[in-house]
Amino acid sequence: MARRRHEERRSRGPEHRAPAEARPAEARGKGSGRYVFGVNPVTEALRARPEEIEHLFVAEGHLAESHAAELFSRARDAGVRVHQVARERLAALAEGGVHQGVVAEVREYRYAEVADLLGIAEAAGQPALIVVLDGIQDPQNLGAIIRSAHALGAHGVVVPKDRAAGITGAVAKASAGAIEHCRVARVVNLSRALEELKEAGLWVAAADPKSAEPLWGARLDGPLAVVVGAEGEGVRRGVLEHCDLRLAIPMAGQVASLNASVSAAVLLYEAARQRAPATGGSA
Repeated sequence: MARRRHEERRSRGPEHRAPAEARPAEARGKGSGRYVFGVNPVTEALRARPEEIEHLFVAEGHLAESHAAELFSRARDAGVRVHQVARERLAALAEGGVHQGVVAEVREYRYAEVADLLGIAEAAGQPALIVVLDGIQDPQNLGAIIRSAHALGAHGVVVPKDRAAGITGAVAKASAGAIEHCRVARVVNLSRALEELKEAGLWVAAADPKSAEPLWGARLDGPLAVVVGAEGEGVRRGVLEHCDLRLAIPMAGQVASLNASVSAAVLLYEAARQRAPATGGSA
């Protein structure tokens, strides 16, 4: 597919499409794409979905040769146009994020359905492990959770459509490229999504610091959805009512709670530890 796309672009000639910065926003289509920035996120995007990358922007003289070699090679193989631009231009595209000298214009993120995440687990022959997020609005937290979810064997992440962070360049950067490998489903009603997961045979366990049931005493090796709420508010009461388990993370210090992304990582690690013999993985 990448080769055919490359040949089609060559046949149209270099004048077919102006660089993105030279085209007005109306011509590109409002909301038609997003920008991924940083060496790891852009590299993973080129590895996983090169056909979805429209342009690659690089700041001349600001990219390590070892990184540039793979980026340029993959861009060339996929027929992606590379533009040398001023570093200030990259800063604008990355909206002030740490771009490390490279930004990619990528097609708008395509969210999965809850059924798609269950299908991934079924195809892998593993008990499903899904992360459900209630009201995570910080892109850094969302990206970090996606990174942990991918690293610890989760088959996907579910986020609500409203009052929550969506997939942006900042999220991709915080995920260190894991967003290209971990599917994210966005739903209108989180409670309904939890019921869908329960109907599919999953148990639903929520992180709840007020619970008397410690994480260490729960059995998490079967089909499971882990629910994590926003910092401060936590998982909302209406969502908690759809959870089978409410688990507290035992802590020895004086701090009453953990960062949302850390809580998610702790729960996922315990689930991965318990599931390791069944999945053949290691935690």
